[in-house]
Formats: sequence, structure tokens, C-alpha cells
Amino acid sequence: MMVIRPIHSDDYDELYALAEKTGAGFTSLQPNEGQVRGKIYSSLEAFEKVVTTPGEETYLFVLEDTENGRVAGICGIEAAVGLSQPWYNYRVGTLVHSSRQLGVHNAVRTLTLSNDHTGYSEVCTLFLDPDYRHSKNGSLLSKSRFMFLAEFPKRFSTHIIAEMRGYSDENGHSPFWEGLGRHFFSMDFADAVYMAGLGDKTFIAELMPRHPIYTNMLPKESQEVIGKVHDNTLPARMMLESEGFRNEGYVDIFDAGPTIETRVMDIRAVRESHYAKVNISDAPEGGETYLMSNTDLKNFRCTLVELSGDHNVVDINPETAAALQVEEGDAVRVVRLSSKLRR
Repeated sequence: MMVIRPIHSDDYDELYALAEKTGAGFTSLQPNEGQVRGKIYSSLEAFEKVVTTPGEETYLFVLEDTENGRVAGICGIEAAVGLSQPWYNYRVGTLVHSSRQLGVHNAVRTLTLSNDHTGYSEVCTLFLDPDYRHSKNGSLLSKSRFMFLAEFPKRFSTHIIAEMRGYSDENGHSPFWEGLGRHFFSMDFADAVYMAGLGDKTFIAELMPRHPIYTNMLPKESQEVIGKVHDNTLPARMMLESEGFRNEGYVDIFDAGPTIETRVMDIRAVRESHYAKVNISDAPEGGETYLMSNTDLKNFRCTLVELSGDHNVVDINPETAAALQVEEGDAVRVVRLSSKLRR
């Protein structure tokens, strides 16, 4: 059975193994001992913290295969970005140059350095082991975070973003970086991503261009990937957009991947989720696929179940109850895995 739970201190070896599979461009999880241990420590600290307003807490969750104890994936939520270090991206805009006398009217796309998302929450660090990319595991991993957001709203901002990994080829070559970033940073794409992933972002503030960039002055291959996601990231983008995230015209400063956003309460799974009472039964589960989570902060659990009938009382088997750490009569949060229109 697959279940989502908060990351534990003894997950280091498995998390590092996942980091070795992420590849270039995945800034939030790199195969570096300091970064991996730091992420685990920060998450443990966040779950213990008494929170009245969102700060720099990082909540990390893993997807565990209960049959063998293997960690099959990771996902996270940042409570508020850009509070102690500036949060950078490019805002995509338009400048019009016209001359009535010459009969010229040109609309030019621009990239302007922005900190517009300061204080927003962020869904982040989503990675699923290739061996487990089946059986709706990706949907469980990604959407379980919405159950946590719905259960503990005071720990997060009213608005949330997701940075999508931008396009790079099978060799880690980023056309956008080669056409723009390299001219200012004088380093390889992988090195810049690695430094940013470790939290060393001072170099960004020191070296980034401060004036708008005219995209028509970039190489054609750089222009073509602005707002384009990595092939492996396309399913994640489609999933988030089905839940209500939208592209409002922001892209990453390294690879030009899109930053999509929404209000937390506009996320479909948050808005439609509701409480139900547990009835533990040996009867086989059946019906539509739902997300189900408990209501415990430190021992948060989420999994997929099949439900039919009255959802004010839900029948689950003992295995599901054990995975969610709930007992007869406990309250759980439930929501369809996908909207009715996408069944």
C-alpha cells in the first residue's frame, strides 16, 4: 500500500538515493549531503513549531511503500518564500515601440526581474522514483499536499505558487541558460542550479541584469523555450492546472520554466474536501478513487481509497485504517482524486 507521511530523520539514505535520480535543473533536491540533511532537519523543525502566521517553515513528505518500507517519492510545501532571501523570477511583459511617421508598430516581449511572489506559499520538491510512476502514485504524491493545506490553513499564505522545471535536453543542456544566463554568471547551468539548490543565492543578486531584457535579442532556441516545461514535468503541470493553478506570466531565471499560481482556497481539492467519520469494516472497498487523510499534524497520513455511497461515513478496511493511523469513529478528510469532469 502507498501512503504519504512526514519525512523522518532516518529517511536520509533513501532521500539521497532519490536526489541522485533527479537530474540537472531540479534545484530543490540535489545529491549533496548538506542539502539533504538540512532539508530533513528543517522539516522536522517545522512540524514541531507552533505557528500563528506562515514563516520560513518547510514541510516535506515522502511516499512510502508499506509492503517493503521503501521511500518512492518526495514532495514539499514552503510556508512563505522570499522572507530572508529575495525570491527571484522573471515577469514576462510587452513593450510597444511605434512611430506614426515611419508607420512602425512593434510589440516586443520582455523579461523583467521580479520579487512579486514574496510571502507566497510554494508547493515544491516533487519527485517520484521512475519505478513507481504508475497506479496513480504521482497523483497521490502531488495532491496529498492539498489535503495538508486544507487541514492546516493558518500555516500557509492565502496564495500559492509552483515553479515548473524548465526545458533542458537529455544531456542537461538548457537553451535559455546558454542564451542568457551564461553571459551574466559565467558558469555552467548545472553549477548555477547546484549552488541555488544549496541555498547559496547571493550570487544571483550580485550578477543578475537589473534592466528589462528584450527577448527578440536572444537566440531563437532560447526564445522558444520561455515558459516551456521539461518533458518529465509536463504531467505535473497538467495535474496542477487541473486543480486550478494558472500561468500568470512568470518564468524561472535559470531555465525559463513557468511559475504557476492560484489562491489556496481556489484549489479544487482544498475547496471540495470535507470531513467524514470512519467505519472500519472487512467489506471490500469499491467505487470512485478518493484522497483520504487523517487530521493529525505530526503524524499526518494520506492515501488513496475507493469509496461509494454516503461520504459522511466512510467504510475502510483495517489495512487502510492502520496506514492512516485512525480508529473507529475518527474523523478523516476526503475528496475525489480528480474532478467529476475528469473522471
